[in-house]
Amino acid sequence: MTLRSSEAGVRDAACVLFAYHEMGAACLEELIGLGAPVAALFTHDDTPGEEIWWRSCAEIARANAIPVYAPDRIDEQWIGRIAALRPAVIYSFYYRNLLPDAVIRLAPLGALNLHGSLLPKYRGRAPVNWMIVNGEREAGVTLHHMIARADAGDIVAQSAVEISDDDDALTLYRKLVPLGAALMREYHPLIVAGRAPRRAQDLKAGSRFGRRRPADGRIDWNWPARRIFNLVRAVTHPYPGAFCHVGGRKLYVWRARIGTEEGSCGTPGTITRSAEGDAVEIAAGVGSVIVTRAQYEGGVEEPAALVLGAGAREMRLE
Repeated sequence: MTLRSSEAGVRDAACVLFAYHEMGAACLEELIGLGAPVAALFTHDDTPGEEIWWRSCAEIARANAIPVYAPDRIDEQWIGRIAALRPAVIYSFYYRNLLPDAVIRLAPLGALNLHGSLLPKYRGRAPVNWMIVNGEREAGVTLHHMIARADAGDIVAQSAVEISDDDDALTLYRKLVPLGAALMREYHPLIVAGRAPRRAQDLKAGSRFGRRRPADGRIDWNWPARRIFNLVRAVTHPYPGAFCHVGGRKLYVWRARIGTEEGSCGTPGTITRSAEGDAVEIAAGVGSVIVTRAQYEGGVEEPAALVLGAGAREMRLE
């Protein structure tokens, strides 16, 4: 049986992948399902102590007889080895390092990255966390060409999804994964056929954010209730968590919801009342936040009322 030209193109165009995390796993599976010849996977070893909740790209690759490499950096020797693979197209799916320009230039059909935002908005690191911190109502993924500047190349395709108040960073990430996989399923055949759309980004209309650090999770109870709520859900598990201090002790706030978004509920950081048994309501700069799950550093995560104890009403969170 003779293959249609699009099918033949997919099966003839060698791919080299730089992939990690659940998005990398899902997109790798899509390419395998399309019959794309994946010449090699470059990935990362998991970081000791990190909370690993995603599937292993390396395990998926090895199960499909794809060579796997995890170099600390792509130096001249590795560039030579990648060139020897003769990639027609290169993909980066949540790979944690920028690819050298010498690697990007190796692929005649393009070197493309899948980014977890609707570019040009939220270029840079941790877009899912930043979108929730900033109270955005829409998220998405972008498949774009790579250039020396991060997340700044021409856009091939995008797909969007709503951010709800019920989302935290993990649930939002899980909404994005199938969108990324669907883009690969639809656009990889067009890329290898040389028929994929392409449009330049207007970087002036976008935004760029840097890597978030654990220290960025500190709560200021003088903020409005919604800003505190957004921070808590942006950095809750599996991220380092939002925190404050009570009597010199570090307190992590893992789960919360808005009590009210209007008016003054008392001195910011004071517990105004117990709310629905195991929760406590805390005054914000405007409105209040109901904290449901909390943990002192070194302690056990429990319902907030149990963590803060019987004297909670006399405490002030700082």
